[in-house]
Amino acid sequence: MENNYHNEDRYYAAKKKVNKIKGFYGNLASYMLVNIILLVINLATSPEHLWFLPLLFGWGIGVLIHGMTVFQWLPFLGKEWEEKKIKEFIDIENQKKNKFE
Repeated sequence: MENNYHNEDRYYAAKKKVNKIKGFYGNLASYMLVNIILLVINLATSPEHLWFLPLLFGWGIGVLIHGMTVFQWLPFLGKEWEEKKIKEFIDIENQKKNKFE
C-alpha cells in the first residue's frame, strides 16, 4: 500500500516537471513568433530605428531565466530553495495556528 502512494507521489512530481517544461517551450515559441512578427513590422514601418530590440532583449532575459529555473540551472531558485521556502511557510502557519489555540 505504501509503495502505491510512493509511486503516485513520484508520478505527480514527474507530471509537474513535464508541465513546467511544456510551459517553458510554450513561452519560448511565443517569444520567437512574436519577435519575428515585431521584426517584420519594424522593418516594414521604420527600418532606420530598430524599436523591437529592447523588447527582444527584455523578454529574452525572462525566457532565459524561465529556462534556467525549469532545467534547474539556477542554484538559488532550485528545488532545495523551494523546499526550504515551503517548510518556512508551513512553520509560520503552524505558529499562527498554535498562537490562537
